[in-house]
This record gives sequence, C-alpha cells and structure tokens, in this order.
Amino acid sequence: MNEDAAVRHAHPEDLPRVVELVAEHAAYEKAAPPAPGLADRLAGLLFGPGRPRLRCLVAVLPDGTLAGYATCAPELSTWDGVEYLHMDCLYLTEASRGHGLGALLMAAVRAEAHALGLTEIQWQTPVWNEGAIRFYDRLGATSKEKRRYTLPTALPDGAPSLH
Repeated sequence: MNEDAAVRHAHPEDLPRVVELVAEHAAYEKAAPPAPGLADRLAGLLFGPGRPRLRCLVAVLPDGTLAGYATCAPELSTWDGVEYLHMDCLYLTEASRGHGLGALLMAAVRAEAHALGLTEIQWQTPVWNEGAIRFYDRLGATSKEKRRYTLPTALPDGAPSLH
C-alpha cells in the first residue's frame, strides 16, 4: 500500500475528512469527541494569516482517500533551552495500519522538523497502546515515563489573579 500512497501537507479542502479522522482518533483513545466547530478552529491554526501555528500532514491513498494524519507544532524545552517539534497526533484508520503508512507519516514529520531547523521530535502515546509503542520502538525512538495533566484556565470565584 505505501508504494502508491503519499504524504503531503493538508489543504483547506481536507479539513472535513481530517475532522472525521480526529473523531476516530479520539474514539480509538477512548476520549471525548471533538467539540463542534473543530474544522473552523483548525482552519485558523493551519491556514490563518502569518506563519501557521500547527502543521497537519495527511496520508493519501492512490484513490485520493485520506487514510490518516499527523499534527505537529514547534515547542520549547526550558531544560535544554531549545525548540523541538511536538507531534500532537499521529493516527491511521484501522484498515490502513500495518502497510507502511505510519513510517511515511513519521518520515514526513521528521522532514518537517528538519525544514524548521529543529533537531528533535517529541510526542506521547497512551501506555495501553502497545502497537504504537512497538512501532515507535522500531523507529529507534526512546521513551520517558511521565504523566500528562490538563487544567482548565478558568479561575474559581475569589481566586487571586495576576496584576
């Protein structure tokens, strides 16, 4: 399959399918579905004025079907004092796994980092996703044990704020 497939940057007309893939990805990871309006929010991040904040690479089958995506954005490491490319998502439809498309997407993410002058890519995957872990290990990636936290930014009533 990968001999005829290609990876390219997403185009604005790809957004409806990318949003479908994001919803599939969320379901696969047992997460809440994306909030309504995701296509509009992604359009601003990917195709808004100036340098795009987010990059989206899509795996395209020979018939033009988008079979997967990877998103990434430059981030900073305080400890290292450098920028790196944070890969937020990499997802392939179930039927598209095991055919080399993941390696094509990772090669494209790596090329994106190189084009941006970044020397490292970082990402995370759920600890239960053994297939992804085996895939990343085969690529030569190393892992670090950490937990990912999220915290809403809305302050509770009466909470102090910065002035």
